[in-house]
Amino acid sequence: MDFEEVHYIAEPPDADTLRTIIAKLEDPPTNLVRRDSVFKKLALTEGDVETVDQIVSVLVRHKQLLQRPLVVTRDRAIIGRPKERVRAFLG
Repeated sequence: MDFEEVHYIAEPPDADTLRTIIAKLEDPPTNLVRRDSVFKKLALTEGDVETVDQIVSVLVRHKQLLQRPLVVTRDRAIIGRPKERVRAFLG
């Protein structure tokens, strides 16, 4: 299968790209934001990532919080965790 790999740290998605992904996303949009030590260090809360606008704003400012891997096709997108989801999605 042909694919394009994008390294999100070197080439972070801009706001428009994030909105395009969210529009295709089969997962809840808030799942795009990692809830890890960086999230906690930034003192972010669930209330900071409830809406699409909030999610896009947080991810544009803090690209390291983008959940990955993301698998995006022309019409659909998923968060590829666990990895079995990717096989099912592409199968």
